[in-house]
Amino acid sequence: MDIRLHCLETFEAQGSDGQRYKVRAYERLVRDESLPLAPERWEPSGVAEYRLDDGAPVEGRGDGSLRLRSGVTLSRS
Repeated sequence: MDIRLHCLETFEAQGSDGQRYKVRAYERLVRDESLPLAPERWEPSGVAEYRLDDGAPVEGRGDGSLRLRSGVTLSRS
């Protein structure tokens, strides 16, 4: 399945390690293949993902918190 990312917002977050991070929130878009003759169309999938400014993934957790692979927890500033 082809996907694209659409940037929804960028925000600063404070890490549990005392550092500040720039986080980007994206929504995944999927190709709409229901109209084969239409020009390329992309539709929101309802799935969000977060990445640091350098592209490293950030885990969005069910309680609204964010976590890096290193275990650092992020909170919005």
